[in-house]
Amino acid sequence: MGQNDRLIQSKKATRDAMEVPELRWRESILEDPEGGVIVLWPHLPCVRMPSGLRSRRVWDGVAFLLSHNDLSSMREEEKQDRSSPGVHKDAAIASGTTLGRLVRELEELDVEGPRIPDPEQIRLLLHAENSRGGLPVFPIEPDLDDIEWSEWLERSAQKQVNVATLLSTLTLGRRWSRTASSAVSRIVPDAEVGVELGAASAACAAWWSEEEGVLGEELYSERDLRFASRIRGALADLRNSRIDDEKAQEPTLMVPVHQARLPSLESALSVWPAAESIIWGTEK
Repeated sequence: MGQNDRLIQSKKATRDAMEVPELRWRESILEDPEGGVIVLWPHLPCVRMPSGLRSRRVWDGVAFLLSHNDLSSMREEEKQDRSSPGVHKDAAIASGTTLGRLVRELEELDVEGPRIPDPEQIRLLLHAENSRGGLPVFPIEPDLDDIEWSEWLERSAQKQVNVATLLSTLTLGRRWSRTASSAVSRIVPDAEVGVELGAASAACAAWWSEEEGVLGEELYSERDLRFASRIRGALADLRNSRIDDEKAQEPTLMVPVHQARLPSLESALSVWPAAESIIWGTEK
C-alpha cells in the first residue's frame, strides 16, 4: 500500500466526536451489594460549583479517578497557585492543548473559574485531610508499576499518535463547536443552573469528547470497569476498617467525577465487577 492510500484510509478512519451522554447535576447513589454506599458526584472541570449543587452527604472516605502522582501534583499545584494566583491557568492557555481551549472558553463565561488545580477536587482532598483526624483518600488510577495498567496506557498511546488522530486535529475547531452545540440538549434542567453554567457544561462536554474520543469504545469500557473494581475495593477497605458495632452505619465513599463521564462510570459500577483490593495508606 502506498503512502497516498494510507493517508486516504486514515482520513476515512478519522474519528468523530463522542456522543454526548446525559449531563446531570445531581449525585448518583449506588448501594454496594456487599454493604456501603458509593456516591458519584458530578462536577465541571476547572469550575467551582455553586453550593446548591454540592453533595450534602456525610462521607467516610473519598476516591479520585487519579493516581498517587496526580494527587501529589494537585497538592503542589494548589500551593503554587496560592503563592502565584493563576500560574497554572495561564500555562494551560499558552499550551495550545484542548485543556487550554477549555480554559479560554470558561474565562468568557460568568462562572467561578477557570481554576487549576480543579477547585472541587482540591476542596474535597483538603476536606478529607483536615476532617476527623484525616479521612481515607483513595487514588483509583493504578500506579505505573501495575503491569495491566501499563499495557492499557501503551495501547492508549498508540491510539493517540496514529495518523488518523493527527489528521483529526485539523478539524478540531469545527468538531468542538458541533459537540458543544449538541451537548446543550443533553443538559438536565436544574433550578440551580443558569445559562452561563449551562454553557460551561457544554464546553466541558466538548473537552471531554476530545480527550476521551480517541480511546474508542473498547479501551474506554476496559478502563471504566477497572476503575469500578477499584472503587468497590476502596469501599471494601472502608467496611473492613469500621468499628465492629451493630449500630455502626454502612460506610459512604465519595467519588467526584467530571459530569460527562458520570453515566459510563455509573454503568460500569452497576454490573458490580469483582472488587480489586485497594487499601488506604498503601502505594498500590
